Amino acid sequence: MHVVSPPPSGLCLSLREMGMWTMPEAKDIIRTTGTEDNKMNLVTGDCNLKNINERRQSKDILGQVSKTHHAIQTFDKTISNLEMELAAARAAQESILNGSPLSENVVAAESTERRKYFMVVGINTAFSSRKRRDSVRATWMLQGEKRKKLEEEKGIIIRFVIGHSATSGGILDKAIEAEDRKHGDFMRLDHIEGYLELSAKTKAYFASAVARWDADFYIKVDDDVHVNIATLGTTLARHRSNPRVYIGCMKSGPVLARKGVRYHEPEYWKFGEEGNKYFRHATGQIYAISKDLASYISINRHVLHKYANEDVSLGAWFIGLDVEHIDDRRLCCGTPPVAEVLYLANEGGRDVTPRSESMGSGNGAPSWADQWGNSGGLYDDSDDETKARGSAKKTGNMKAVASASLDKAKAAATVGAQKVKSGTSMGIKWVKTRCQKRTSK
Repeated sequence: MHVVSPPPSGLCLSLREMGMWTMPEAKDIIRTTGTEDNKMNLVTGDCNLKNINERRQSKDILGQVSKTHHAIQTFDKTISNLEMELAAARAAQESILNGSPLSENVVAAESTERRKYFMVVGINTAFSSRKRRDSVRATWMLQGEKRKKLEEEKGIIIRFVIGHSATSGGILDKAIEAEDRKHGDFMRLDHIEGYLELSAKTKAYFASAVARWDADFYIKVDDDVHVNIATLGTTLARHRSNPRVYIGCMKSGPVLARKGVRYHEPEYWKFGEEGNKYFRHATGQIYAISKDLASYISINRHVLHKYANEDVSLGAWFIGLDVEHIDDRRLCCGTPPVAEVLYLANEGGRDVTPRSESMGSGNGAPSWADQWGNSGGLYDDSDDETKARGSAKKTGNMKAVASASLDKAKAAATVGAQKVKSGTSMGIKWVKTRCQKRTSK
């Protein structure tokens, strides 16, 4: 073999490039024996086993990650439920400290497990709306034992929602207290009444309702709207599996920047250029939200921003959340088929008599038999004879409405025919007169 001298200092040349490398002779090549080959095979086998073990370990790790993720989701749900319960407890404590009648419900809730309800319907009312409340009581809001039966058997709570006057304990508050002693259908809020405070009242209502009753849905309705509870319940039941749902007649009205007009928006500049529209939100006459959303309002009520219009405020609170917006046109007042769910109780605030044509009953508001029993509502009588009478009554009402419509059509046709006849006669006389004048000339 050649002896290779080290390259000169500072050079990075390979030995092959220097021409000083020769291939080693065969005798210098190390040969492996059979035993050594077996050793190498064992090493190769060990590598394969290591790969298999690594794959198994990776699968186990993925399984552990999946289990950990599931556990984290479970903990998140538990934490969310605890936050809701904590918010309800805080609201209850505040109500107790402020002297609210809630204390009786809280004591009952502490002694027994909270009852689960289907829906809580809060009817927004004011001190001056006594006639509207009486209209609601006379039509779709059950009274006395029937209302208790509705709560116990169907899990439906219905209450008028009102706060306090600016002078707490004054004549207005005493009038409501006397009315509540008579009917027992009020839900008093720690809130000062006022038209410009509707957004604050809405927050107070949902916070108090969540604290008092554990329900699937919480509904807000104005006291000039009459509701078909049976149909409303059927509508809400379809969305029971969705934890965050917002149901109503969705609209997107213009943002009114000009002062002095109704529904003026002082913060119009937040919605972009003048003439822009609001984001989609439910009209304020009636809407429903699920328990999670009501709890969200209760927990965050101190930081939720209030716009001038209550329905806009509610929509703003949900706009950045993972919420399903349900646009149910049956909840649109004055829009067919509004008769399936509700109808207005007044005409421009002048009359509190329910409009008969809205429900098609032909005689004012629908009776409770129409809503609950014989029409197949939430109450279903097992007596076939009773059902037959209810069906006959419903058929009779439909015939009466059809007959009345036919009579109106006939009357209109008769009047129209008379006008046509009169007009034709006058035309013929005019032509004759003109002909006579020309003949005489």
